[in-house]
Amino acid sequence: MTGQSIIDRFTSLLGLKGVVTEKDDIAPWLTDWRGRYHGAAAAILAPASTQQVAAAVALASELGVPLVPQGGNTSMVGGATPPADGNALILSLRRMNRIRNLSPDDNLVICEAGVILSNLHEAAEAVGRRFPLSLGAKGSATIGGLISTNAGGTQVLRHGTMRALVEGIEAILPDGSIFDGLEALKKDNRGYDIKQLLIGAEGTLGIVTAASLRLVPAIAVRAVGWVGVRSPADALTLLRLVEAHLGESVEGFEIIADDGLGHVLSHIPGTRCPIGTRTPWHVLIEVDHADLSEPGPAERLERALTDAFEEGIAVDAAIAANEAQAEAFWRIRESISEAERAQGPALQYDISVPVSHMPAFMVEAATAVEREFPGTTASSFGHLGDGNVHFHVRAPQGTKDGAAWIAMQGQAINAFVHDAVVATGGSISAEHGIGQMKRAELGRLASPARIAALRAIKAAFDPKGIMNPGKLIPRPDES
Repeated sequence: MTGQSIIDRFTSLLGLKGVVTEKDDIAPWLTDWRGRYHGAAAAILAPASTQQVAAAVALASELGVPLVPQGGNTSMVGGATPPADGNALILSLRRMNRIRNLSPDDNLVICEAGVILSNLHEAAEAVGRRFPLSLGAKGSATIGGLISTNAGGTQVLRHGTMRALVEGIEAILPDGSIFDGLEALKKDNRGYDIKQLLIGAEGTLGIVTAASLRLVPAIAVRAVGWVGVRSPADALTLLRLVEAHLGESVEGFEIIADDGLGHVLSHIPGTRCPIGTRTPWHVLIEVDHADLSEPGPAERLERALTDAFEEGIAVDAAIAANEAQAEAFWRIRESISEAERAQGPALQYDISVPVSHMPAFMVEAATAVEREFPGTTASSFGHLGDGNVHFHVRAPQGTKDGAAWIAMQGQAINAFVHDAVVATGGSISAEHGIGQMKRAELGRLASPARIAALRAIKAAFDPKGIMNPGKLIPRPDES
């Protein structure tokens, strides 16, 4: 069949609203969020229901047409960008944006894949609950994408990644059949957990259309603090001290290098350093209570920080006096990626290491990179409580052509950083996924058993290879 006849078949199936063919309308969805990957597609399929998604996938299977699932297109690893050869169609879930059911009594919400994260936050808050996962792209990231990449964010320390928050899934498998697993059962021993296979699969095994998600009580009161410390090692000591004082109410514990803070202050209007002293490293702490019991989180955090000063761990600190100030503290953390992009060309790594190794890694890996690749500067920030490091290597000052620099040095720097990660027993992907950016490195560094298992699962679910081609699974020449 010709390209136009294929599109006509999908148009007959989905209607005029369900197929986008105007080039100007398609163009914004052909490039990844970071602007590194550029693809081509003759059309965007935009089904409005689970049944339409199932029908579209069944037709794609019949015709052998590859599909690239897409939500908010916020992938950091090119995971939602179609291939450059134009042989795939984008399947957008953005029209599937209904919250089907929200039960505060069950602490459960059932929502469709196209629901935007910030909209889910607002819906939960309206009934006295919250969905405890947040990230900088919450205004555009969708639930389906967050599930498909097993997203993390700033609250993993207390609530875990999407794997811990997804109670059930509805998905379309590559043959067009509907996997109806929305039931949120605490006990279910019916063999393989299909839900967990689909979480983090990056759309290579099927298309998530809806999910049952766990909610938690709304925050009654919170305390947000900013602490200046001398080193990541002191930050880890501070984390354990704060946990000893506040236990599981510690919701967020972020560490930021001072140069990262400097980039935010330089490029993000309206930001200011929360403390009077610029220290080598900074820590952002959030403590949340679901009730109004005394002492409150601010008082308990203040007691913990008093001990930190007495023990020489903290250099300077501030506790937000109100919600506006708390949001201003968090705005700094959530603006780091935007500020880094404005700062200039850089290679950005989402990696994880054992928590006990994270302080040394943040310092030693930066020093080693700068020594091995003269002219570069390296620094990091991350979620200290779960070992997630966002490690950035910036091009030498004055570099104008970032793409050329990445083409020339990127592969060598990637290998250097990832080798250091593996040497600590870490992972080259903490929360952003593999996509196409890290596929070859996964093939180079993962064990043969892991690669064989990934390929076997992919072949079993998707024997025609139509689901999100070129993502996650290393090619034979990459392992």
